[in-house]
Amino acid sequence: MLLGNIAAFFDIDGTLHRDSLMIEHFKKLIKFEVIDEKYWYDQLKHTHEKWVKRKGEYDSYLLEAAQIYIDSLKGVKKEIIDYTSDRVINLKFDKVYRYTRAMIKWHVDMGHTVIFISGSPDFLVEKMSRMYDATDYIGTKYIFEDGVFSGKIVPMWESKDKNVAIGEFIEKYDIDLSQCYAYGDTNGDLSMLKKVKHPVAINPTHELIYKIKSEPELSEKISIIVERKDVIYNLKSDIETIEL
Repeated sequence: MLLGNIAAFFDIDGTLHRDSLMIEHFKKLIKFEVIDEKYWYDQLKHTHEKWVKRKGEYDSYLLEAAQIYIDSLKGVKKEIIDYTSDRVINLKFDKVYRYTRAMIKWHVDMGHTVIFISGSPDFLVEKMSRMYDATDYIGTKYIFEDGVFSGKIVPMWESKDKNVAIGEFIEKYDIDLSQCYAYGDTNGDLSMLKKVKHPVAINPTHELIYKIKSEPELSEKISIIVERKDVIYNLKSDIETIEL
């Protein structure tokens, strides 16, 4: 029986990039006075500070940030969004985890199909994928009408969304999941981690660790990578978590 192509699926935010591309773009738009800083300081600052102080959940912070970002971006011209997103990627594309960068290069060198799957805006994900020679990508689709952002999106941040996207990529590239790899850090990446033979959780959130521990089949095969400063730790999947 002929085998299909080997693919590696990579989340971006928190898995490759050390923060969220969407948040970086949000800050850039405020700095350039494209959107009012009230969207950050009046609406998101409290949730952001809870996460920074590790008193809130990362997934909740990003979901709230995404909604505020979408609201603030409505009506902004595409040419302005393209310009500012170019600036973000040029400045931030290499602020990444060493382990993930090395694995992307390895997969590219091996001739594997490398696919970026991210909840960040598609116009940022596209630019990031080009920087790393990815074969293809998908992000949250931002819909423009008459050259301005309409406020409408097709999200790509939940596990079910990524599950559908992977199914489409399997057909497009004749991918053999039994030989594939996936890299992620949050619950939104759970479906793609479960699908592949070689799942890797990189600096996983508490919520993802909990899910891994509750899924014996996934727990048995997954690798957990933690990168801190200039040290990369490869931990066992039976890692214990502490409730604080």
